Amino acid sequence: MFNKKKRWHCLPGQPITELDKKVMYWESRGRLVPTRDLIKTPEQIEGIRKSGLLNTKVLDEVAKHIHEGMTTLEIDQICHDVCVENGGVPACLNYEGYPKSVCTSINEVVCHGIPKQEDILKEGDIVNVDFTTILDGYYADASRMFIIGKTTPEKEQLVRVAKECLEIGAETAKPYSFVGDIGHAIQKHADKYHYGVVRDLCGHGVGIKFHEEPEVLHYGHKGTGMLLVPGMVFTIEPMINMGTWKVFIDAEDKYGWEVITGDEKPSAQWEHTFLMTEHGVEILTY
Repeated sequence: MFNKKKRWHCLPGQPITELDKKVMYWESRGRLVPTRDLIKTPEQIEGIRKSGLLNTKVLDEVAKHIHEGMTTLEIDQICHDVCVENGGVPACLNYEGYPKSVCTSINEVVCHGIPKQEDILKEGDIVNVDFTTILDGYYADASRMFIIGKTTPEKEQLVRVAKECLEIGAETAKPYSFVGDIGHAIQKHADKYHYGVVRDLCGHGVGIKFHEEPEVLHYGHKGTGMLLVPGMVFTIEPMINMGTWKVFIDAEDKYGWEVITGDEKPSAQWEHTFLMTEHGVEILTY
């Protein structure tokens, strides 16, 4: 019988810390624990925090200008310009062939909607604007929902509940809890409204790279998934569908990015980048 390779290693020449003891305890119990490189240094955290401030500046600028009759290509231009003018790089641009700087997902588009000249925002639309900044090599990722003019009570509720799912997930994330605790809490809240929680896409570690460990599922069981340790940075970004949780890739999207709800009912999503601390999570994209 081969021993499983240990993921956690104490720092050489350093005394074993309380953090080391807790992580090694859970690893000895067969739980998935982070690797040492997922614990960000104070310098890295500061870099990610600054990237988060720029991310917030970008989305604040979108909030000032978004309106009925605007194209999603105009949203892309705002995001690109604000990011670049402040020394940043839009992480999405040319990422694995993605052609624009931001994702703009309207109504039944769950995520990865590509900005286009022909996508004109209409009264009653709900749109998710998802932007990731790179600043001095550090990544921060966030998204917000915008309601264009007045929409239906059903869509308003969906947008509100999706935000509540993010907030409940964040409240549940405690030091030395598990990723599955977050997903369980989100699913429990969405289930009250008979909404579908998308399973094919998830939150993720972020900061040094665009996508790192762990995968943060927005459904599931308590006590499963990776142990959450102070110093880890990750997104929570539940995609909440009015109908089924199932999704498909839009066949008309030549880039193969746009994700649509299986029944083409609306979807909503909010996202923040979080730092796990000794006391719970700190939002880095406020």
